[in-house]
Amino acid sequence: MDWRAEIEAAAGRIVGHVRRTPAMTITLGGHAVEIKLEQLQHTGSCKARGACNSLSTGPVPEGGVVAASGGNHGAAVGHAAASLGIPAQIFVPEMAGPSKIALIERTGAGLNVVPGQYADALEAALAYEKKTGAMQVHAYDATGTLAGQGTLAREWDEQGLSAETVLIAVGGGGLIGGSLGWWQGARKVVAVEPETSCALHAALKAGEPVDVEVSGVAANALGARRIGALCYGLAAGQGIDSVLVSDAAITEAQRLLWREARLLVEPAGATALAALISGAYRPAEGERVAVLLCGANPAPEPV
Repeated sequence: MDWRAEIEAAAGRIVGHVRRTPAMTITLGGHAVEIKLEQLQHTGSCKARGACNSLSTGPVPEGGVVAASGGNHGAAVGHAAASLGIPAQIFVPEMAGPSKIALIERTGAGLNVVPGQYADALEAALAYEKKTGAMQVHAYDATGTLAGQGTLAREWDEQGLSAETVLIAVGGGGLIGGSLGWWQGARKVVAVEPETSCALHAALKAGEPVDVEVSGVAANALGARRIGALCYGLAAGQGIDSVLVSDAAITEAQRLLWREARLLVEPAGATALAALISGAYRPAEGERVAVLLCGANPAPEPV
């Protein structure tokens, strides 16, 4: 597949429907890093890009659209559907938490809260699709989603990204997959996952996608039980680095972002930075590093 062509086409479709989020260079924890403030995107996460592209690629059936989500994707699909006048049903697990569930409700989409984890919500969404004929908008393992997410990397290049290395948090693989599709080895991409939710790391180790157990502070955003096949193919084909971080490191990265830059992000949004400040990823001398802040929907309690 010509991923760069897919991403170029996606960029044309979603212009005017998503925000061009800021990029800047800042010192955090003693490290000078380029950061992309994608937590300022509509509904507070990068997911709006993939959702808008998916809903704009072709005719939508009378049954509307359906999506399963840990929270952020559901809010993005709800927002995109509302802006395009398309009915939407969103299935989320209880672990999505009250703030993300409330965010989805505010989009006006139909909300269905399912006991269990993301995989349980996906099962329910697939059953709804089969019953109604609604179009499934997958959170990460679909061409439309990856191409939409890849517009972030394209936009960052346009903004003058100079770092050789980019750290990206991984859940199911939509964002990092789209980034790999765009950069095609032009930049070193490092996958960062929580120790307790590491579907890509496990797949790269096993040589194929495998099921993993999911838990931890970032599980409601990075809690895919199995990495997407599209992402796995891109990651394995490019031989990317993969590192793991602890919940404690993620929480500390959240605090650091607030303390030093007044940037409020959820655990998933701080996961990439956690690799840098904890030493899970150690840049070579002179290596320029960039960090993607991907989500800003934390629980309401202070960090």
